Amino acid sequence: MAGVGSYLKKHSEALVKDVGIEAACKLTGRSKATLGRYYSDAEEHSDRFMPVDAVAALEQEASFPYVTTALAELKGITLSYKQASKNDDSSGGVNSDVVALSQRFAMLMSEYSQSIEDGIITINEAKRLLRETVALQEVLLDMKLHLEEESG
Repeated sequence: MAGVGSYLKKHSEALVKDVGIEAACKLTGRSKATLGRYYSDAEEHSDRFMPVDAVAALEQEASFPYVTTALAELKGITLSYKQASKNDDSSGGVNSDVVALSQRFAMLMSEYSQSIEDGIITINEAKRLLRETVALQEVLLDMKLHLEEESG
């Protein structure tokens, strides 16, 4: 469960940071400290997780359903969603998706290369890798939707 808990906490943090801490406080009615405890990896907060009502309120405003996607992935489920991402050019179709996928993958590999240079991936480096991985996942979801549209 420790790995699952850590995984959920990282996605909870990504969700709060996407929305912004001040906005997250207003949307959830919770303090910065309380929100911080939901994604803290400190031992004393290991059993605290963001309640589903807070997740729902934040994901309504976020650019990506971080926690919902994490929960689905833990169950082996792949989600697709119809909401256009901020840099989605729906008219581009699969060809544009392939270009975006190549660019995102290159960015992820560049980030990984820089992170592993000293043989250690720090917490901040891991967070940057996670952001790039999520961005890559968003491109893959867009590509999946375009392929579904084209296959009719």
